[in-house]
Amino acid sequence: MPLRLDVKKKLLARSDRVKCVDLHPVETWMLVALYNGNVHIWNYENQQLVKSFEVCELPVRCAKFVPRKNWVITGSDDMHVRVFNYNTLERVHQFEAHSDYLRSIAVHPSQSFILTSSDDMLIKLWDWDNKWSVKQTFEGHTHYVMQLVINPKDNNTFATASLDKTVKVWQFGSHTANFTLEGHEKGVNCIDYYHGGDRPYLISGADDRLVKIWDYQNKTCVATLDGHAQNVSAVCFHPELPVIITGSEDSTVRLWHASTYRLETTLNYGLERVWCIHALRGSNTIAIGYDEGSVTVKLGREEPAVSMDSSGKILWAKHSEMQQANLKTLDAAALEQMQDGERILLSIKDVGSCEIYPQTLAHNSNGRYVVACGDGEYIVYTAMALRNKAFGSGLEFVWGADPSEYAVRESTSSIKIFKNFKEVRTLRPDVIMEGIEGGPLVAARSANALCFFDWETGSLIRRIEISAKHVYWSDNAEMVAIASEDAFYILKYNKEAVENVTAADIDGIEDAFDVVGEVQESIKTAIWIGDCFIFTTDLNRLNYYVGGEIVTIAHMDRPLYLLGYTPKESRLYLCDKDHNFVSYRLLLSVLEYQTAVMRRDFDTANTMLPVIPRDHRTRVAHFLEKQGFRKQALVVSQDPDHRFELALSLGDLKLAYDLAVIADSEEKWRQLSQAATLQSELMLAGECLGRARDYGGLLLLATSAGSVALLSKLASDAELSAQHNSSFLSYLLLGDLDRCLEILILTNRLPEAAFFARTYCPSQVDRVVSLWKEKISCRILEGQKNIGESLAQPSKYPNLFSGFNETLKAERFLKELTKLPIKASARPPINTERNILGEMAEAEKSGALIFNEDGGAELLRNENAVLDSRIIEACNTATDSAFLSGNVQTILNSSRALLTTSTTPLSQISSKIMHKSSTTPDSQTDSTAVTSDSSKSLSGQYIYTKPLSHMSHISLEITAPTDINSDIAEDSEEEEGNLVDVAMGPDIVRDRARPDIVPSDGGPDVVESALQPQPEEKGGRTDKWMMEEELVNQITIKRPRFCQH
Repeated sequence: MPLRLDVKKKLLARSDRVKCVDLHPVETWMLVALYNGNVHIWNYENQQLVKSFEVCELPVRCAKFVPRKNWVITGSDDMHVRVFNYNTLERVHQFEAHSDYLRSIAVHPSQSFILTSSDDMLIKLWDWDNKWSVKQTFEGHTHYVMQLVINPKDNNTFATASLDKTVKVWQFGSHTANFTLEGHEKGVNCIDYYHGGDRPYLISGADDRLVKIWDYQNKTCVATLDGHAQNVSAVCFHPELPVIITGSEDSTVRLWHASTYRLETTLNYGLERVWCIHALRGSNTIAIGYDEGSVTVKLGREEPAVSMDSSGKILWAKHSEMQQANLKTLDAAALEQMQDGERILLSIKDVGSCEIYPQTLAHNSNGRYVVACGDGEYIVYTAMALRNKAFGSGLEFVWGADPSEYAVRESTSSIKIFKNFKEVRTLRPDVIMEGIEGGPLVAARSANALCFFDWETGSLIRRIEISAKHVYWSDNAEMVAIASEDAFYILKYNKEAVENVTAADIDGIEDAFDVVGEVQESIKTAIWIGDCFIFTTDLNRLNYYVGGEIVTIAHMDRPLYLLGYTPKESRLYLCDKDHNFVSYRLLLSVLEYQTAVMRRDFDTANTMLPVIPRDHRTRVAHFLEKQGFRKQALVVSQDPDHRFELALSLGDLKLAYDLAVIADSEEKWRQLSQAATLQSELMLAGECLGRARDYGGLLLLATSAGSVALLSKLASDAELSAQHNSSFLSYLLLGDLDRCLEILILTNRLPEAAFFARTYCPSQVDRVVSLWKEKISCRILEGQKNIGESLAQPSKYPNLFSGFNETLKAERFLKELTKLPIKASARPPINTERNILGEMAEAEKSGALIFNEDGGAELLRNENAVLDSRIIEACNTATDSAFLSGNVQTILNSSRALLTTSTTPLSQISSKIMHKSSTTPDSQTDSTAVTSDSSKSLSGQYIYTKPLSHMSHISLEITAPTDINSDIAEDSEEEEGNLVDVAMGPDIVRDRARPDIVPSDGGPDVVESALQPQPEEKGGRTDKWMMEEELVNQITIKRPRFCQH
């Protein structure tokens, strides 16, 4: 009977004449050498051109992959061998190899050698590890050497085909051929070795249109294949299938049975003459090169013919040879210690050969019989002794749930049902069948429908409009999975509805199946374990589906095919196409627990949980989390990372904190800080940010909380950790501009430091410019011009810095001015909107500002200036517009008006604000305060502050210095016991020292003044003010009350 191999075209790429093809062993790539001098690499899975090489202007007759070096080696008609890196497209090497056209290249499978043959009748051996030197030259042919092939079973020998009508076999180390095979009447074009270990065969094709098979041990011709109408240009023994592939200039590719030498299939893709064929070892893919392009096809199925029964016996076919192994012989202790995915070393037993070439093997439900199906036939064997029990012709064979029932698809329109090896009925579905499926119901698959039939009556149970690829039944016959090309569907079979039905329509019984779930996954193989559906995907993932959720068991490094499951060992067994067996542990208790959870049978689930080992509970916890049972998942999980994530999601900050302490991971501290911030646990958030060394987050927290102490510590810690950006910004917010300048100097940012000093602290400009010039001079090479001399310093070139002395005075003026407070409700303009020099001149003219001999500035040091309680009262009773405008002269005029009527002159009075931590952090009270330095009288300058959430108490004490009369001192002591506490929140803007300002053309935005009145609209306040008022109204606003002197 014929092989009946399915031939599926994967790629058809039209191009110039193809002289050579090769397949990559790992990637899905086909290498194509073209007559026009180019080399292409195609991906035959997605039909895309991956890479292209422009080799030369002449034909490239041979090209090969060297995967271990990431190379493509080409030989062309310019007599050169070229080596390219196929990842970078870089040409690695090239050299002249022969004195005539290169015809063939062979890469040694293990050594750093390549063989080349040419029209100069020579074969040369090259060593790329020895700078591509010639290791050996082989002479003996008297005409062109068309092709050479290394023996896959003995890498020290190779064979060549020549137009001198001979085939020669050579050995490395010998300059002459071991022997010559003669028999072709015309020149031999192609040659290949048989890959199996059972036959020492060579195959050759020649211009006499014949294909000959040689026994190179006996040096005789075993068979001759006659059928091509033109020269035979390519031959190939398929390395996996019992197939011989030949190509000819008659435009056909013929597939022959490797054992019977019978013609099986003829392929003609209409691309003119065939020039080359290549088959990939370990795959069913073959590549063919034509005059007008190249084709990649897949023969048969790559899934191995292997079957496992419920007791653990595995039977598989290697070509026509049957082999067996028993999993019960494995050592239990070794199996327990075995890692998932580790190869299992089995004791293999040869059980004989099969009369057909099996494409599928399958045990029946009780494991007593096994069927081999292929070549259009089936044979049922006893599983123990592999004796024939039944046989027949058929395209496909499936077992029923009853071990005595089976079905055979005879053609596309008929199915024969057997019971106890006797035919009982024939089904003729009204569809053109592409396949059949077994199980509790027999199913017929077509291109667009799936029909289920009853085994006993043959009646239609249900017709489903779906293009199905496979059907998988659970052991209890309650669940069924229908797999299509890109998805699978889980259905529940209603056996009672089928048994109780009275009438059915044209599509069968409507209530026979209920859809449970749909998953967009492409299934390769699958089995059921209870209510859990285990499957492998095209992406080499091993998953299981339970209750609408997919759980990934493992990511596999190669395609693996499911065999079965042994509940006693809790092991899932798989194999690859080379019959290497592996296992993965999958506890039955876990599957049963998950099934109970999905059914919401929590009592059963709770009884099963103690049985599950601890090392598997984390997987269960992940499952519970996906189902929404996060609290239970937190209790079950054994993975600290998973428990930390669950604790965060549940808002359990205490547990999350304990886990973060154990892990001590910066990433975990960051996550916990975010969760703590969301719950307003700012103390915890601050600690987490500190442990995470997240200076940016600490900066945000410090500024939001208005904590001067935290901001100061952050500035110093960030500076010690070389986090200069955070440190610089912290010092800037604190108003410590001198420290900001030092950071710029310390980090060698001298140009920025010079501009910073010129803008904010002009008294430091000379020093910074000197350092800048010194740095430049150190880098100057001999003969170069010192460009640092072009930098001017204000002390040496005052003519270039007009008004610089005024900026120095303004800097000192603002140092004093910024020590005075401002109402929190005021909104002063920024410095760029102020006239600093004008303010300074006004204050100096009014006597509120004087400059002493050493250049320092003092506010209101007039000896006649008197401050009594009426000044404080004026401050308290000043209009809102005066406070909001912050006009210096307005406040001073109010003060002077009261002073003119005062009868108690005082030489000096100072006020001091005392801050105490609030004992009621939830208090939301805003207040304003007016303070002055101990050596200064009250000034009208106010600084804008913002309300804070954490409140403090503020008290004002009027004291007198010790160098004045005792009466005043006594009065001050008396008043000390009468401090009035006013609820007040600590304010980072108010509490910090104010930065120094360069006045003439503005200063930093962080320093604000209250000298300009706020704009008002026709209806009163601006929209912006009204928005702020809404926020401020949420807290209680109080002004500080001053003690009367």
